[in-house]
Amino acid sequence: MHHEIVSQWMGKMQFNALVNGHTIIMDGPEKVGGEDNGPIPKPLVLTALSGCTGMDVVALLRKAKKEVDSFDVEVCGQLSQGHPMQYTAIHLVYIFKGPEACREEALDAVTQSQEKFCGVSDMLKKIMPVTWDVVYNDVTIFSNKTEEVVNV
Repeated sequence: MHHEIVSQWMGKMQFNALVNGHTIIMDGPEKVGGEDNGPIPKPLVLTALSGCTGMDVVALLRKAKKEVDSFDVEVCGQLSQGHPMQYTAIHLVYIFKGPEACREEALDAVTQSQEKFCGVSDMLKKIMPVTWDVVYNDVTIFSNKTEEVVNV
């Protein structure tokens, strides 16, 4: 099995990527010759991470027959100072609201995603620190953020 993406140059700085039949528009801001019709490419790495781990967590909560009221994943990537600009560390914040009876299952789902299921996270961990916090009903119930990634 493999994935194949085709990106077509649409003029100026815009590329349209065909991903499993869906078009994703990437573009640069006006200051670099684009028209800002879509995101620049690099943040899509963070988007892929949030979607991968988020879908894991939802699937695991469903399997456990636990429902939360809301669930968001915030991802912050620390960029290098020089070229080629690249992410040097990534930090995620999983934010849940829901019944206290689901709190432990939410934490367990995040842990399983990060330690067992999320392929995007696993790839990124091979080249940089990936850390995360879990916030449940406005209380941080887990954090593995270290001083070395404090700026993320």
